[in-house]
Amino acid sequence: MSKGLVHIYTGDGKGKTTAALGLALRAAGQGLRVIVIQFLKGDSDCGEHKFTLKHQPFEVVQFTEGNCFTLPPEQLRNDVEKTMDFIAETMASGRYQMIILDEIFIAIKRGLLDTSRVIDLIRNKPDSVELVLTGRNAPPEIMELADYVTEMQMKKHPYTNGIKGRKGIEY
Repeated sequence: MSKGLVHIYTGDGKGKTTAALGLALRAAGQGLRVIVIQFLKGDSDCGEHKFTLKHQPFEVVQFTEGNCFTLPPEQLRNDVEKTMDFIAETMASGRYQMIILDEIFIAIKRGLLDTSRVIDLIRNKPDSVELVLTGRNAPPEIMELADYVTEMQMKKHPYTNGIKGRKGIEY
């Protein structure tokens, strides 16, 4: 890769994390070193965690433990700060050619992360890094900086009919 680009997967439809993980798998298959850094997920029972622990195609890292919908805002803010510090170290290390920031826009939407910090992150990204950001409600000013913007739009989802998330499909 001569210059890494910036991807955004956003929107209210299913598939943002799934698309990013597919891209991670493709990149790892071509020999790129990949890391997925998750914001506010807090669930190591997700399929991507189990798969990466077993097969080690790339790393998945998260700092939130527990249900992010019930944890106090102070703890979430602390987790987001730890995550941002880790991202800065990871980018500076030169170790990864693809860095995926999964659900980063949720941290912005919940008031735990300022948009300007993400803009600075994108602007200061090393040329060697392909950067992927996911989550609902990507701010327009961040989308403007990206090279790829894909918006998943929900037309129909079983959740609206009372069907809860299913293991292996939604997590």
